[in-house]
Amino acid sequence: MSTYPLRLADHVMEEAKRAAAEDNVSLNQLLAAFIADGIGHRRAIMNLKKRAAAGNVDAALEILDRVPDGEPDPGDEPAETPRVSRRS
Repeated sequence: MSTYPLRLADHVMEEAKRAAAEDNVSLNQLLAAFIADGIGHRRAIMNLKKRAAAGNVDAALEILDRVPDGEPDPGDEPAETPRVSRRS
């Protein structure tokens, strides 16, 4: 296990202490969990960006063009926003 001297603004430290007390965990446990969650979130975003960059927009649009038109299920109606037309 490693250690790292972490500097936090006083108001952030107070909020962290309050959150740790509310969760009945040590400040160290709380901060370690937040860091691990943040790293996991970052890794997921990076993986999504990598997969998106490898995607083929034209192939995706061709698949969408094969979907038959139909009425949406109740509750699935589109919001009142301008629709983006598909590529031709």
